[in-house]
Amino acid sequence: MSKCEQCIVRQFSSLKALNKEELLRMADCKTSYSIKKGEHIFEEGEITKGVFCIKEGICKLSKLSANGKEQIVKLVKSGELLGQRSMISDEPTNLSAVALEDMEVCFIPKTDVMGFFNTNNGFSMNVMKTICGDLKDADDQMVTMAQKNVKERLAETLLYLEESFGKNEDGSLHIQLSRDELAGMIGTATESCIRLLSELKKNGLIELSGKKIMLLDKIKLKRMAE
Repeated sequence: MSKCEQCIVRQFSSLKALNKEELLRMADCKTSYSIKKGEHIFEEGEITKGVFCIKEGICKLSKLSANGKEQIVKLVKSGELLGQRSMISDEPTNLSAVALEDMEVCFIPKTDVMGFFNTNNGFSMNVMKTICGDLKDADDQMVTMAQKNVKERLAETLLYLEESFGKNEDGSLHIQLSRDELAGMIGTATESCIRLLSELKKNGLIELSGKKIMLLDKIKLKRMAE
């Protein structure tokens, strides 16, 4: 059995539609490498020339505004693919991908991926569904940014971080974002984010310890997020 057949990315992504022969072919053409926390997988405006399989670790997809403020669009974890949309549209990436922790990533060249796309209908449909899902998420995020205030967005984001990425043994969120990064997720100034976190702590909804955040009252946070 090739490693691609056993890989977590194959189980949860568009690659699950590939047959054994296709997976063996992919194993021959992929490149595997390690990315350290803080390093780029790719930068905004880059031509990626293929897709990236996230084997281990978590990265952030973000965009810089005209004034240099980072807006985090999405967090991506193991089992997902990056670069599908820009590969198909044949355009440079519109976001940057940066590791939030040490990562293991595989790269599959565009020529090989498009070969699967042309011969495997299940694979091409899965890719399309993934891209449609990303567009739906983008629509939902746009509505949230427009209709919810900053406190509601912060509560929603804290719940999302725990539900999607889990907790450490001490009960803190596994994803430890800086205050700048958290502010970039909810679309506010860093100072406002810090003030709101202090307010949530004062009201007994969360506990703070350095960069660590523990959710103490998820029921009240859910009410606030709604």
